Amino acid sequence: MAAGGPSRSERKAAERVRRLREEQQRERLRQVSRILRKAAAERSAEEGRLLAESEDLVTELQGRSRRREGLKRRQEEVCDDPEELRRKVRELAGAVRNAKYLVVYTGAGISTAASIPDYRGPNGVWTLLQKGRSVSAADLSEAEPTLTHMSIARLHEQKLVQHVVSQNCDGLHLRSGLPRTAISELHGNMYIEVCTACTPNREYVRVFDVTERTALHRHQTGRACHKCGAQLRDTIVHFGERGTLGQPLNWEAATEAASKADTILCLGSSLKVLKKYPRLWCMTKPPSRRPKLYIVNLQWTPKDDWAALKLHGKCDDVMQLLMDELGLEIPPYSRWQDPIFALATPLRADEEGTHSRKSLCRSREEPPPGERAAPLSSAPVLGGWFGRGCTKRTKRKKVT
Repeated sequence: MAAGGPSRSERKAAERVRRLREEQQRERLRQVSRILRKAAAERSAEEGRLLAESEDLVTELQGRSRRREGLKRRQEEVCDDPEELRRKVRELAGAVRNAKYLVVYTGAGISTAASIPDYRGPNGVWTLLQKGRSVSAADLSEAEPTLTHMSIARLHEQKLVQHVVSQNCDGLHLRSGLPRTAISELHGNMYIEVCTACTPNREYVRVFDVTERTALHRHQTGRACHKCGAQLRDTIVHFGERGTLGQPLNWEAATEAASKADTILCLGSSLKVLKKYPRLWCMTKPPSRRPKLYIVNLQWTPKDDWAALKLHGKCDDVMQLLMDELGLEIPPYSRWQDPIFALATPLRADEEGTHSRKSLCRSREEPPPGERAAPLSSAPVLGGWFGRGCTKRTKRKKVT
């Protein structure tokens, strides 16, 4: 042996011994695993002896099995029976009536009725990708606000909901008629591009998906600001990114609303992303002073144990029952009154070839009697907020 330590041949021999032990351990693990999959009555005496000699491996494998089963159960969709769901909705209606400051958190589950896939449901984007299956791209230009979107807009109009915090980037809350100041779109809006060179940031609402050329850490849309000529960027916050734009993320209003809330209603969100934002849950407050939480979701969420009530049902079904219980009519969505057409900035002549995504359009039919169409905007986009005559200035999310 050399003075400085083991020789090269000794190190190589030690490495061979280590690898041999690891392979023996893996083989023992495979043997024990195969035996455990058998019914106890079907195991031979030799197999029983091997299990008895491998208590640590048995414990490890049984723990793995329990964790797998737990994860599987969490992914299963559970539905309350109709009578139980109605009972829970009556309790939720009482909470909505009595709330002093109600904030709604929404996820992908509220848009599935608009044929937009969620992420973690049985046919969700992440679920299919984890199974190695392909995910077809949905034509979001065909999507329209759902019964849930329209119900939330009516609840806000009736001053029963004070603010909406959304993880969705499909723009359906905006298109439902919910005021800009009442929405925080934490992961951006696919219809909005922004100039960050202008102060305040200058927004351009479009009637098409502006994210055609954008991706993670690559946000330029290929169009330029009409005012300063700088490159426009989308507003999407991807996984691994931190959203820094003022609008449409509107983090300031989201955190202010959370600090005031005495009640939070979570609709169609797995909460696996929202749970990472402690400012939305008032975690600095003692438990007794935190908002009461009501969750509508078919699957397990990490906030279930904290919830005052968990409703296992589809969002549209629950919201229909809730609005009936509150005695409120749900306004139908009309493309003729869709605010996006009034907010949108038309492309200039030299910009017509900058996208190939299908644009939103109104029906070719005449608007219903007494229903005036929202005008197509031809005015220049101003800085500031839309809710005050102009707007301030970011999902593609982690594909709520």
